[in-house]
Amino acid sequence: MVCAKCNTENLADAIFCAECGTKLELRCPSCAVANPQGSKFCRKCGTALGTRASTIDGQSPPAPVRITNAPVPETIEGERKTVTALFADIKGSMELMEGLDPEEARAVIDPALKLMIDAVDRYDGYIVQSTGDGIFALFGAPVAREDHPNRALYAALRMQEALRRYSDKLLAEGRAPLEIRVGVNTGEVVVRSITTDGGKTEYTPIGHTTNLAARMQGVATTGSIAISENTRRLVEGYFALNSRGLARVKGVTEAVNVYEVIGPGPLRTKLDVSRARGFSRFVGRENYMQTLEAALEQAQAGNGKVVGIVAEAGTGKSRLCFEYLERCRARGMNVLLGRAVAHGKNIPYLPILALQLHFI
Repeated sequence: MVCAKCNTENLADAIFCAECGTKLELRCPSCAVANPQGSKFCRKCGTALGTRASTIDGQSPPAPVRITNAPVPETIEGERKTVTALFADIKGSMELMEGLDPEEARAVIDPALKLMIDAVDRYDGYIVQSTGDGIFALFGAPVAREDHPNRALYAALRMQEALRRYSDKLLAEGRAPLEIRVGVNTGEVVVRSITTDGGKTEYTPIGHTTNLAARMQGVATTGSIAISENTRRLVEGYFALNSRGLARVKGVTEAVNVYEVIGPGPLRTKLDVSRARGFSRFVGRENYMQTLEAALEQAQAGNGKVVGIVAEAGTGKSRLCFEYLERCRARGMNVLLGRAVAHGKNIPYLPILALQLHFI
């Protein structure tokens, strides 16, 4: 049985993945019912079963619903998730395409759409729909990401920068420039996967969260990124924001706070946020400090050392490193700091590139 989380091949009678510890379940692709391991057919609906585990991040993904001539179930099962929704469109695309041959319009619009899609892909977002002159994307689903609000805004900034360069190119060619506006909102939705007879699978979110993201796009000024209060609470400090005050949006009873994203902020990690708020007292880590001190003494003696710190999330790894580096700085040592980020997996030697900035 193959673990869907880490793709490790496990023994047929395994209950948990031998590599990552995720519980292995054999779920029916039609009705999502869990079946005993080794089953060839679903115990509820009789569908033939494969051997691939269906557990992702400890949770089973929503089962696709096949639409056939058979009676349609009264309800389509979905999964509740917290996501960040992003809408982006080309401002004034109708006026832009007026008078242009459809092929000419396509030659202008398609490259812009590709730049938007590439920016979403860069930060592991999911394109729900292309609207002809824009896109609708999700971050945090189908694959859960802890930092999905940050990823969405990084993608928005990236597409704005890419579209500015593309617009300059159009101007140089004597064409009209392009500008986009982006709206972002974070909240809960119910997501469901529907597969048609043609084999096309649609992964669709349902809820007020996506509607408000579309409204944020509507109130965004040309060339800007507008976010809601829900997103602001999660990204403040990581991004520079400018409050635009209250705005009335269609479909919402009360006025909503709107914020414009100016660019990346001074903070990069959760530790930076905690530091800005004020650390609690650092206690009870002297044994770890002694281990680091011993490694440093070996390095100073000419024996290079690498120390790896491994523990569960939230147990204070970053704080331990911070406190020890502060001790090193207090001794007059030169400390170089490089960070790897989840959305930087496609950038070779990213931590080393960060280190090089200290030498410039």
